Amino acid sequence: MLWQLFWTFFKIGAFTFGSGYAMLPMIEKEVVDRRRWFDKEAFYDQLSLAQSAPGPVALNTAVFVGYRQRGPLGAVIAVLGSVIPSFAILLAVAFFLNDFRGNSYVEAAFKGIRPAVVALIAVPFIRMLKPLSWPMIVLALAAMLLLWLSGISPVWLIVAGIATGVIYSLILSRRRQ
Repeated sequence: MLWQLFWTFFKIGAFTFGSGYAMLPMIEKEVVDRRRWFDKEAFYDQLSLAQSAPGPVALNTAVFVGYRQRGPLGAVIAVLGSVIPSFAILLAVAFFLNDFRGNSYVEAAFKGIRPAVVALIAVPFIRMLKPLSWPMIVLALAAMLLLWLSGISPVWLIVAGIATGVIYSLILSRRRQ
């Protein structure tokens, strides 16, 4: 199991370009669809937690998946699997960068990767919207616009989301009584 954790996150770390959000579709495919370590709802729950915890979302997700599968050692193994490919690639790029700086083919390749990275980041966002009701989707889009246009700290939106969720749950429970 430890080898499976390491290899799963190693492949994800090695073949994903962009931010940690770009890794999320691959992580979901591996841990939900292929390995069945999580069902979709549990994966989205832990993803919400990973996004609200400090640090990169892909590493936080690796921590949660590894911990759920094999405890603290599993968390460490999953994180190492995720980080080692990026570290090795960055080391190689730093070592050889001066040789390729200004190369028009390399610059063109990076420009070609950008749209794919945007798509990889958009996929988890769209998937997380699917199970939500329309009012929740509108609320999520409003929060996104608020972050984008105002520049307020995401922490305040998380706190507001927690408060809104608690208040909404209290209202629903009172209506049921």
